[in-house]
Amino acid sequence: MGHTIFIENKLNHVKFEIGCFECCIKCLGGIPYASLIATILLYAGVALFCGCGHEALSGSVTILQTYFEMARTAGDTLDVFTMIDIFKYVIYGIAAAFFVYGILLMVEGFFTTGAIKDLYGDFKITTCGRCVSAWFIMLTYLFMLAWLGVTVFTSLPVYMYFNLWTICRNTTLVEGANLCLDLRPFGIVTIGEEKKICTVSENFLRMCESTELNMTFHLFIVALAGAGAAVIAMVHYLMVLSANWAYVKDACRMQKYEDIKSKEEQELHDIHSTRSKERLNAYT
Repeated sequence: MGHTIFIENKLNHVKFEIGCFECCIKCLGGIPYASLIATILLYAGVALFCGCGHEALSGSVTILQTYFEMARTAGDTLDVFTMIDIFKYVIYGIAAAFFVYGILLMVEGFFTTGAIKDLYGDFKITTCGRCVSAWFIMLTYLFMLAWLGVTVFTSLPVYMYFNLWTICRNTTLVEGANLCLDLRPFGIVTIGEEKKICTVSENFLRMCESTELNMTFHLFIVALAGAGAAVIAMVHYLMVLSANWAYVKDACRMQKYEDIKSKEEQELHDIHSTRSKERLNAYT
């Protein structure tokens, strides 16, 4: 008797483990892995762009004030320092907006995956769900274009700091070289205001030997890489959303076909039942 109870408990334990295993497999099967990879890539790119871009802008302010001897303009004049402050606030907005947008795309991926896998279950694909998918495709395409613009814009300070780094390197390699960097072609100062630094000046030598220049240059490079990663994430999202849209569209057609087929079969069944009753009544 005790041996039988032990076997029954063992079987119940095995059934419980099998049930948990099947439940885990079902849960893992409902995860939208493509959307998950795109979300991770998006968060990584946005984090690199926002974090490194913010610190690189702060380093640029230090370099302009310390070595180029530039000062903030009094009043409400729009100078380079005010623009840098605006860019910092834009970075805060980008970080918050794309954190929320990544969550929304993940939720949409979960619902779309559930709609495809539970096509023949109780879950039904609604017209509103298809409109939401189409809206996300259009919005993601616009964000991809925006991130392309951000990537191009981020390459400008990388180019400027590369020129500055090249001048510092050439001064150490060639003795007696007199090279200058003028900020006017980059739009940092107005045409009438001359702000340039030459290799013969003490500020230039101090700047080349400082850590701010090297750190800011590499921070801008990492921010550029983050913007590129965000572009790749947007392209990945577009592929995922387009594939999900196609699957949902085919699923809707299949759903309509099954509904029509079920209705026709029910009508045929009703016709056969009516005829059988009529024949039975006529025979009686």
